[in-house]
Amino acid sequence: MFNNDFNKLETYIGEHCEPETDLLAELDRQTHLKILRPRMLSGHLQGRVLSMLSKMIAPRNIFEIGTFTGYSAICLSEGLQQEGRLITCDVNDELEDFTRGFIARSPAAGQIDFRITDARKLIRELDMMFDLVFIDGDKRQYPDYYELVLPYVREGGYIIADNVLWSEKVIDPSAQNDDYTKGVLVFNEMVTNDSRTENVIFPFRDGLMVARRKQVS
Repeated sequence: MFNNDFNKLETYIGEHCEPETDLLAELDRQTHLKILRPRMLSGHLQGRVLSMLSKMIAPRNIFEIGTFTGYSAICLSEGLQQEGRLITCDVNDELEDFTRGFIARSPAAGQIDFRITDARKLIRELDMMFDLVFIDGDKRQYPDYYELVLPYVREGGYIIADNVLWSEKVIDPSAQNDDYTKGVLVFNEMVTNDSRTENVIFPFRDGLMVARRKQVS
């Protein structure tokens, strides 16, 4: 009964959120048809949350770690300032053509810079400040990503990280021995105990950590 009620509630929530664009709906469908591990896609509800947060922040520069098939990048780009730029990167070159095809059809295509490279290398090369960073890459590297990107987040800027509940493994001691879960656990503790930021976890889907870099008075 609980699972049935939850599915009904999830359907209800989806019906009462801003709908996906035709492009995003097609991207979701094609990802599930053609790409391995389609659960990695942000999807309708999380996509609308990312879009709303981006519109609230109105970023000039966004950095995304982990592009997958481009769904979250397209959603985040909806809040960019007119002259803004979103730089997104992924290490999986097998999805490059698929992802580039959809990004090229998005309304903000000219503002999205998609690269196949390691984010830990790219962030140093860019040497620029960001208003918003979205972390959705290798969970084992979350602590490294955080320490690397924080100096490049402006005061008052935001870091958003996906999968911080990691299928509830973060509260299951018997499931905390693998490197992926350890990476998420260390990341969550780092952010929570970091005096440079304030944070909250949104407990929908697989958990979103939202951290704001404090302004130095």
